[in-house]
Amino acid sequence: MIPIAKPLIGEEEINAVAEVLRSGNIAEGERVKRFEAAFAEFTGTSHAVAVNSGTAALHVALLAHDIGQGDEVITTPFSFVATSNSVLFTGARPVFADIKENTFNIDPGSIVERINSRTKAIIPVHLYGQAADMKSILEIAEDHDLIIIEDACQAHGAAFEGKKVGSFGTGTFSFYPTKNMTTGEGGMITTDDKKVAERAGMIRSHGSRKRYYHEILGYNLRMTDMAAALGLVQLKRLDGFNEARINNAEYLTDRLNKIKGIRVPYIEKRCRHVFHQYTVRIENDIPRDDVASILNSKGVGTGIYYPVPIHRQPLYKDMGYRDSLHVSEKAAQEVLSLPVHPAMSKEDLNTVCITLHEILC
Repeated sequence: MIPIAKPLIGEEEINAVAEVLRSGNIAEGERVKRFEAAFAEFTGTSHAVAVNSGTAALHVALLAHDIGQGDEVITTPFSFVATSNSVLFTGARPVFADIKENTFNIDPGSIVERINSRTKAIIPVHLYGQAADMKSILEIAEDHDLIIIEDACQAHGAAFEGKKVGSFGTGTFSFYPTKNMTTGEGGMITTDDKKVAERAGMIRSHGSRKRYYHEILGYNLRMTDMAAALGLVQLKRLDGFNEARINNAEYLTDRLNKIKGIRVPYIEKRCRHVFHQYTVRIENDIPRDDVASILNSKGVGTGIYYPVPIHRQPLYKDMGYRDSLHVSEKAAQEVLSLPVHPAMSKEDLNTVCITLHEILC
């Protein structure tokens, strides 16, 4: 089986974690501080705050900006549910804007249509490794005095007009094993705002900046030194991982572009797409789910991200969401992600292409 994702863990990562274990200092410590500094430098931001998941990063970022009861946050329905659930955690209400058909990212025009007096923030998701239209989103945020919290959980190293994601507003990242780099579980908040960074640091650690002195309500969302040790090594390898993903994506596109019934990923010319996922649209007489099933039976792993838009999830329907977001709903029926990770060989890439040709031609 060619897996849809595969973390690349080498001896350097293993030794780094083993060193922490041998030290006996395995909770949040010096390595977390080093990882925060290195990740801030990587994204081009002044501050980074490490937490224990991408979901925690989103939640803490929202709280650090005082978003809560009575506020509305505009985001996309075409994402993992953590994006909007994090808004619910704060007591605020997520409002869904539709996506652009070519990039799958939030449509700035749809954002504008949903702004009202309760709107406090926008969460654009840099889906599949490609940045959203941050030029337009920044202009909207400035015009309406809105906060931007970037969900960059799938886009480590992606850029828009040469500027890395996570540096346009308050950035949030995930280090789950399937991401472009991993700490096992983990997340990071990036910002140029010292006050936001300080507040985020307190929220992740029981509302404390000094041990046993608690100034605000907080949580236990800290990253361990074991995770940070893994992250420090993975971060050094990230550019190489991303280049391999980009090269693999180019190889797939060159061959799949010739198969009728497949629409290959669109790359916005202002973006550096780092291909967390290589996602095609199946526009063939054979249903997408059948194509996925046949590929899996022939040893090619696939993923469907996402088969049900968030506003159509049972939780949100029970909460009264009745939006009609046609572009998102159509994409959910057609998208299919294929293996693109750095561990793939040329033989693997050829197998993916040949197998799809056999199915669709």
